Amino acid sequence: MDGVKIVQTNKKARFNYAIDETLECGVSLVGTEVKSIKQGKISFGDAYCKITDGELWIHSLHISQYTQGNIHNHVETRPRKLLAHKREIARLEKKVQERGFTIVPTKVYLKKGYVKIEIGLGKGKKLHDKRETIKARDQKKEAGRELRDKY
Repeated sequence: MDGVKIVQTNKKARFNYAIDETLECGVSLVGTEVKSIKQGKISFGDAYCKITDGELWIHSLHISQYTQGNIHNHVETRPRKLLAHKREIARLEKKVQERGFTIVPTKVYLKKGYVKIEIGLGKGKKLHDKRETIKARDQKKEAGRELRDKY
């Protein structure tokens, strides 16, 4: 992707959920949050998205306080509004209610100077699915090692 700088990816999201589709959203931030994100001081932890009153919100996303900030610094884990079209939000809400999907943030990146969050619509994996993911990852690593050692 041209002009895109990935700040942070949520590796737990792909491990705990089977992500079916993704959506790029803008996010409503204050100035010190943007500066802190540009420094890479962001953590997903157990972040999740929720639709309330027709608006998409992200909860539990931890953005550390900006070190050069003053008394107007931001609260670290406040809910933040995600910017998406009404049709997209309605479609997401319908899938969450009907089929039991969950909306999780998968990636935070900068695109042309703007902070964007990629959210994924996915179903939670069962324990045996997680084991299969670990097994496939280990096999891929092993194959890469054998190839490297061969050449």
